[in-house]
Amino acid sequence: MPVSAPRLIPETHRELKKVESILDLIGDTPLLEIRKVTYGLSSAVRIFAKLEGFNPGGSVKDRPALKMIQEGIKSGKLTRGKTIIDSTSGNTGIALAMIGRALGYPVELVLPSNVSLERKRIIHALGAKVIYSDPMEGSDGAIRLCRKILQQSPERYFKPDQYFNPMNPLAHYETTGPEIYRQTHGQITHFVAGIGTGGTIMGTGRFLKGRNSKIRIIAVEPDDALHGLEGLKHMASSIVPGIYHEEEVDEKIPASTEDAYEMVYRLSQEEGVLVGQSSGAAMHVTLQIARKLRSGTLVTVFPDFGDKYLTTNLWVGWRNLRVPAGDLKFSI
Repeated sequence: MPVSAPRLIPETHRELKKVESILDLIGDTPLLEIRKVTYGLSSAVRIFAKLEGFNPGGSVKDRPALKMIQEGIKSGKLTRGKTIIDSTSGNTGIALAMIGRALGYPVELVLPSNVSLERKRIIHALGAKVIYSDPMEGSDGAIRLCRKILQQSPERYFKPDQYFNPMNPLAHYETTGPEIYRQTHGQITHFVAGIGTGGTIMGTGRFLKGRNSKIRIIAVEPDDALHGLEGLKHMASSIVPGIYHEEEVDEKIPASTEDAYEMVYRLSQEEGVLVGQSSGAAMHVTLQIARKLRSGTLVTVFPDFGDKYLTTNLWVGWRNLRVPAGDLKFSI
């Protein structure tokens, strides 16, 4: 029996808006119903993914990056002549580079040297200066190096400090949470998101809990310190972000690199949605939860699309792998 085409949650009709800046396009991303990967679930269980790759910088990080910069300007901490600097695994760096260029501020970014080639090229194309940290130290190494640079010339820089800036979760409280609640017509029962800085899960979760305390907030993290899930943190072995408060999460579920990768392949082959590793991890856990339910509306976040990861280990040897949905090997 053929499966009908995926449907977006309908919203009231609005004309395409005319904008004065690329920054006006941040937010209001679509919600996609996942319908093929979910085959076999109860008919009363539905899964949706918030497609944050539709933001102009290509990821969910556009939201907090803009909020942190706006607050920096408002508070007087970011003034003309200062340079924006922060540590990042890539997506926040792209967002800061884009926003800095749009507003006329120079940007310097500290990245682990093993982040994807695509992310490096995008950041360079946006004119930001890149400083690479030890790849073996991951995002924590970038945090430490960024702090060292800032200590040497504090008067020169403005550091949004995404891991400790309350504007990060506030951006999601003010935008992501309300959008999801509206797009599901208040029917959401579970919210699932990966932990990077913790901003998405904290801010969105707070808004949703404020609307309905019965909504379950589930965090996703790698199952091991040595993992291949760019953008996610294994909390027990990492510098815990100051904005992340685990007591506000109903449950934290680990995902293996292998399971996340397999889900990325399934989403691309079955749904036609190409996403990154962290999206695969979030979807894997969301599906785990959904299989235990008789009814529910689950929403997860796909932080970005997969075009930034085509040169990473995610796709090395992918043609020799099989997906559960069929016996055909991948080919290009």
